[in-house]
Amino acid sequence: MKKLILIAGMLLLTMLMNKAYSQKTDPKNDWKLGVAMYTFHTISFPEALAKVDSAGIDYIEGMTFHRSGPELKDSVISQLSPASVAKLKKLVADRGMKIESIYIGGGKTVDSWKKEFEIAKELGVKFVTTEPPVNMWDSIDSLAGVYGMKVAIHEHWKGVSAYWHPDSVLAAIKGHPNFGACADLGHWPKSGVNPVDGVKKLAGHIIAIHLKDIAAFNDPKLKDVTVGTGVVNFPAVFAELKKQGFKGPIYIERDAETLPSNLPSVMETVKYYNKEVGKLK
Repeated sequence: MKKLILIAGMLLLTMLMNKAYSQKTDPKNDWKLGVAMYTFHTISFPEALAKVDSAGIDYIEGMTFHRSGPELKDSVISQLSPASVAKLKKLVADRGMKIESIYIGGGKTVDSWKKEFEIAKELGVKFVTTEPPVNMWDSIDSLAGVYGMKVAIHEHWKGVSAYWHPDSVLAAIKGHPNFGACADLGHWPKSGVNPVDGVKKLAGHIIAIHLKDIAAFNDPKLKDVTVGTGVVNFPAVFAELKKQGFKGPIYIERDAETLPSNLPSVMETVKYYNKEVGKLK
């Protein structure tokens, strides 16, 4: 009897996975190519917005530690009043762009997280990207429910983040319905994780992608490189995302600062992305 139950359970799991994978997705319409504003973290938000706009990109992921520009005394976004946040939101709208999400740093208290969720709400984002403290999973999941948005757990590399491996992200998601994943394709290799395997492990939980490349595996000291010039197998990643029925934002992100700016690298990535996504069948 136990064996029959086990077999039935395995069949049910297979059916559910097949159903999830059978979701039809059109990458050209269902994937939203954007820029994570950390790409331009050395300049103010308004300046960074102009760079993204000049690259012909409509979607951005903000960050609460970005400087807000001279008009707002260059305060970081996390310290702005609701009226000042509204001004930034208008800057985005005036360019015909959308801020779909924001990276929040949170803090050590529920109140500090609540403050940043408030800013996220004022900006009208759909989800926040962050690395929640392990001892605050329940509280942050509850806050996300209250504010009606999801939490996309981001991964840095081993030794820096509790979420360096997909399994640790899955551990956080378990029992927390408002948690999902922001798969950082360039950080995983620093910890020896193949991005294709990482994306497969997080199937059904990926809210967003950070589109990033790296020159080699297992070297946390490396800075990222322009997408398509490193070790990440992007055609295989894109094919897997399509297979999973992924629908959401794919944010170009650069950690390294290339002079005179990261704009040329972003524009090269747009061309590479469009070429590779255009090959998907």
